[in-house]
Amino acid sequence: MIEAEGLRKRFGRTVALAGVDLRVGRGAVCGLLGPNGAGKTTVVRILATLLRPDGGRARVAGRDVAADPAGVRGRIGLAGQHPTVDEILTGRENLRLWARLHHLGAAEARRRADELLERFGLADAADRRVRHYSGGMRRRLDLAAAFLRAPRVLFLDEPTTGLDPRSRDQVWRAVRQMAADGTTVLLTTQYLEEADRLAHQIVVLEGGRVIADDTPARLKDRLGGDRVDVVVAEADRLGDAAAVLSRVAGAPAAVDAAARRVGVPVRDRIGTLIAAARELRGAGVAVEDLQLRRPTLDEVFLHLTGRTGTRS
Repeated sequence: MIEAEGLRKRFGRTVALAGVDLRVGRGAVCGLLGPNGAGKTTVVRILATLLRPDGGRARVAGRDVAADPAGVRGRIGLAGQHPTVDEILTGRENLRLWARLHHLGAAEARRRADELLERFGLADAADRRVRHYSGGMRRRLDLAAAFLRAPRVLFLDEPTTGLDPRSRDQVWRAVRQMAADGTTVLLTTQYLEEADRLAHQIVVLEGGRVIADDTPARLKDRLGGDRVDVVVAEADRLGDAAAVLSRVAGAPAAVDAAARRVGVPVRDRIGTLIAAARELRGAGVAVEDLQLRRPTLDEVFLHLTGRTGTRS
């Protein structure tokens, strides 16, 4: 549903995209990640026909973004980083207006508006003017408008920024339902937990290029799969804990002195966990926490980009 080959874009002397390739299948949720300035929003704007590429080609829902932008627009939905709702109208009036602009009949516009107001937790404020909405409520209303027409492809640029956990969960459930119904979703996000929970495919941009494209599980496997982590009670026993874990797992242990944590990749998950607990006790190392876990998407991101700064 989304195909891009060699997308390039410059803004003056700044290279935003240096040859981006991307393929996303029908009904998939693709998380587009990367540091600030990596080119994520530029990709979204090109695919949504809001920006023309300097080179390369792209097709969305079978239509060429450069040769047939109107055809693309008729098949997509888009929610940008900032809400675009009308503050003079009520929430209900906003959604009905957008529905009519999408050529829905009056009865269908009313039905869809009411359905989405309920889905996004805005039913009680439906007849309140949007200028009296909180920032989170405006964001939810803007997202509801993007869901109105059940588009073939939906672009979400940082959809849950500024939302509280409950509102974020409502958006996640709506995205999952749209994907289950066959809509392809491309989202950028600064919340890697969000990408981990929603995305079937993760694409990481760095310097205007794709540096990783895989499932979340396989990206995590690049860091060695499962790990055993130990938090010791006394910082001066970190070395002893590291020696124990290295011996038990047969692999070098990583030490985080600030967190009093030692971690090591493992193959035999349960066997290594049991052995680590036994050996640590035998060595007299007091343990505050001992757990078996997989690498997080945060760790994958930092490993791939080699930085500790922002990832939005």
